[in-house]
Formats: sequence, structure tokens, C-alpha cells
Amino acid sequence: MKLIVGLGNPGNEYANTRHNAGFLWVDHLADKLNVTLKSESRFHGLCARVSQADIDLWLLEPQTYMNLSGRSVSTLCHFYKIQPDEIIVVHDELDLSPGVCKLKWGGGLGGHNGLKDIAAQLGTKDFWRLRIGIGHPGDRNAVVGYVLRPAMKEEALLIGEAIDRSLEIWPQLAKGDCQAAMLKLHTKT
Repeated sequence: MKLIVGLGNPGNEYANTRHNAGFLWVDHLADKLNVTLKSESRFHGLCARVSQADIDLWLLEPQTYMNLSGRSVSTLCHFYKIQPDEIIVVHDELDLSPGVCKLKWGGGLGGHNGLKDIAAQLGTKDFWRLRIGIGHPGDRNAVVGYVLRPAMKEEALLIGEAIDRSLEIWPQLAKGDCQAAMLKLHTKT
């Protein structure tokens, strides 16, 4: 892997919302790797380069708001010649319950506007996604308000546990062994 992207919305008003699960995951990974994300205007996001042992990759949190995440991702990818199959996008997932985290390759975008924009900018849906379950409000008309609000206490605990559990597969992800990472992650959830 050469790029790990956490999706979310910038600003304090969105910091603890369900939609920022991707930012939260990347923040935890940055802490684990002892790196600091810094504003990088040319990439429209917060970035950190990780060069440790056998790892040489970028962490990215687009600061373009969710619907324009592809601008940040494609700019960094073009600059560093990173291919879509070398990317993992970490994002909130309505179709998974809180506490569930799944890794998948390509496929549908599930109505996720951040994924839609990344796929449009890259010209493909073929990239890895780490999906962090946030649950569904039950009514599709309530989705926008739901994802832009903080999770209830019990849900937040489950989401945090899923993030911690998914960080256990970091060694496999860093090596690009996503099949092994998927097997390990999916047998634990």
C-alpha cells in the first residue's frame, strides 16, 4: 500500500460525527505510528509520510469536505504516481452495524458521496475500502442528519472497538497483503 485515506469532514462541528469514522481511524493509526498529520495545501488535506522499516506510504485526511474527497486523493496520487490498487480508503458504512468493520476490494459505492467522488476522480472503483459500521437510521430520508451527528454512547463504544480491532490488521495492510488482512479481520467480527 502507498496511500491510506481516512474520510470525514473538516471542522470542530463535525469532529465527533459518525461520518468522520475514517478520520478517527487514521488519527489512531498516526498515533500508533508516532507520526503527525500536517496541513498540505497542494494536496487539499492533512498528510503524513510514514517511512519506517519496510513501510513507505502516505496517510491522508482530505479537508475538502466529504463530497469532494476525490480532489485531494487524486492530487496526491497523481503527484506521487500512486495507482488505485495501492490505496485503502477508510470510511463510515451505513450498511454495517456499529462494532463491525469489513475490508473489501472495489465494487459498489453504496451511495457514499466521498467514495463516489474518489471513484470519479480516479476513473475507477477498483481500490480497497475499510468500512467502519455506523448503522442505519432506518429511513433513507434521515441519513444526512444521522451521519452528521455524533453516535450515541453505546454505538460510539462499539465503533471505537471496531476501530481498535481493525488496527490489529495494520501489519498485513502495510505489506499490501490485503487478503490475509481481510481473513483476520472478518474472522474476528
